[in-house]
Amino acid sequence: MTAMRWDLFCQVIDNFGDIGVCWRLAADLGARGHQVRLWVDDASALAWMAPQGAPGVEVRPWPTEAPPDGPGDVVVEAFGCEIAPDFVAAIARAAGTRSVKPLWINLEYLSAEGYVERCHRLPSPLMDGPGAGLTRWFFYPGFTSRTGGLLREPGLGARQAAFARDAWRARHGVGPQDLAVSLFCYEPPALPALLAELGRQPGAHLLVTPGRATAAVRAAVQEGALPPGGGRGPLALSYLAPCPQPQFDDMLWACDLNLVRGEDSLVRALWAGQPFVWQIYPQHDDAHHAKLHAFLDWLQAPPSLRRFHAQWNGLQDGSAPLPALDAATLQEWRACTQAARARLLMQDDLLTQLLGFVAEKS
Repeated sequence: MTAMRWDLFCQVIDNFGDIGVCWRLAADLGARGHQVRLWVDDASALAWMAPQGAPGVEVRPWPTEAPPDGPGDVVVEAFGCEIAPDFVAAIARAAGTRSVKPLWINLEYLSAEGYVERCHRLPSPLMDGPGAGLTRWFFYPGFTSRTGGLLREPGLGARQAAFARDAWRARHGVGPQDLAVSLFCYEPPALPALLAELGRQPGAHLLVTPGRATAAVRAAVQEGALPPGGGRGPLALSYLAPCPQPQFDDMLWACDLNLVRGEDSLVRALWAGQPFVWQIYPQHDDAHHAKLHAFLDWLQAPPSLRRFHAQWNGLQDGSAPLPALDAATLQEWRACTQAARARLLMQDDLLTQLLGFVAEKS
């Protein structure tokens, strides 16, 4: 495919999820030879998430109007963010003067719900305003062949195959036989129950990501969720520093169980192939409940994994004991994850599909 100029828009709601997805997309585009302007209203997380930047990717502050050279060949609004009317007007002008009109795409949130297959690739004509006469196209990530797929850069499998898991664990003080659990979460109601369950598992080691996960664990420990010793007894605790995205992948590959949150880390946990539990982004009207159930249905999650998800996400009593994290349970969860990953690997990744869509519409 001929190299193209892309404008990718991201408004940050959750510093790690929104910008994490957009950066992976931008970096993958750049690696495949395209030029990307990533327009973002808060780029602060990129200082640790992508400190070296990426070839072909230019990070720019959120615009009120298009740059002097106009919009790119493809304009992508991530997660329904609204770009400025003056930029929309520039898209309309370019559509009337260029031989190849800019293609405007709304990249939606990830879901396993049925509407995704129905709405994927549908047009949305604009009837009024500065973009009247333009068409914006919906592109939905998803888990089935009738959706846009998931982000997966071409070299991911080879990088994972070359990963030195034992060396990573040794550097982080995790023994070969330890139960290594990563924690990237909001404030799950079942966090004290998790700490109690890990305290019952010999050699358990909890690796806590920075930010809200660290604050939640420290608060739980202060409130007595662990035996005396605050993590220096049966359960070892490590509080991690912020790290670039590839190092986050390393952690997921090295751990025996990953507790993840939001969209980006869910996808990376699936590619990791290890047992995982997802804390879905909570919505005030509880719309996330149906979204979670749809995902677990697609995952073909066993009953113990469904129960853990229900308690972890507050759909059931979070203070009740969680399913035991013994070897048999984790092996069942691992088999489930790896079967799901195998299904996904039979499908094209999101960017490959997106590039095909652009070629079709151009």
